[in-house]
Amino acid sequence: MIRVRSLAVALSAMLMISTVAACSSDGDDSPKNVSAKTAALGTLTPGVIKVAVQPYAPYTSVQGGKIVGLDGDILAYVAKKLGLQVKPQVTDFAGMLAGVQSRRVDITVGGVAWSADRQKQGLFTDPPYYSPPAMAVRSGKTYKTVDDLKGLNLGTVEGYVWVKSIQSVPGAKLHAYPDATGVFDDLGAGRVDVGFLDPLIIIAAQKQRPELKIRTEYLTPPTAAEVKAKPAYAYFQPYQTGFYLPKQATKLEKAISAQIDAMYTNGEMAKLVKKYGGDPEQFLKPAADVATARRGVDRPSSWTPPSIGQ
Repeated sequence: MIRVRSLAVALSAMLMISTVAACSSDGDDSPKNVSAKTAALGTLTPGVIKVAVQPYAPYTSVQGGKIVGLDGDILAYVAKKLGLQVKPQVTDFAGMLAGVQSRRVDITVGGVAWSADRQKQGLFTDPPYYSPPAMAVRSGKTYKTVDDLKGLNLGTVEGYVWVKSIQSVPGAKLHAYPDATGVFDDLGAGRVDVGFLDPLIIIAAQKQRPELKIRTEYLTPPTAAEVKAKPAYAYFQPYQTGFYLPKQATKLEKAISAQIDAMYTNGEMAKLVKKYGGDPEQFLKPAADVATARRGVDRPSSWTPPSIGQ
């Protein structure tokens, strides 16, 4: 998610060398009679894709040895098309990145944000979706722009990059919590006006905690001029996610990206976003800077990011 992490967390993830706790062992249950095409993808175990994942419903969670949630469903669809068996390994966010960068796993999923720094240490697929700037607000309240947030009580989770954005809003007061539950509790109690969290987390809370009387709003992204004046406002803009792979996994990355692009075209991606309450118009249409950020960095100058309605 979507999860947006602070620069400090991201850097520690890149440097961390940790052991990824296996959710399932490799044993003798590896697939037999793997096709030459599947074997050529170069996964650590032919026919198997080992996935580092942190439980973060409804994006990722592990149930019965399977990854479920939006990212889990996308990967399961792709893996089936490629003839791969998914084997999750449960860790934390730092371990997800470290497992990829040390090539102890084939991939990590779960709202990992693309960045120029991270792509130096690994490979990103084409975006399975774009994470829009979502706000949890009390019913009857409307906030559309950054100017609307001035002087308000704004909540988010400690360590998320929205902390920096909130601190840059004139007159706004930051309320940082250990987890999303605290944000929702204070939002429902009226101690917070707006909560900045990953959109599917907010949508899930609407269903699970109707007594809070909250709803999801999407912030109109700040303009380039506003971001130039206050760089921290950049975190109020949508960001592109990606599945993250080791630098050596070029064939696997290309194969997965091709399947992701096909899911935009055949309607499967929109179907999965809707399954978890997301709006395809918000999740599956890239902002203008998505292409420019990656062209000439980890994509050719002619690259066009996937989008519905093309």
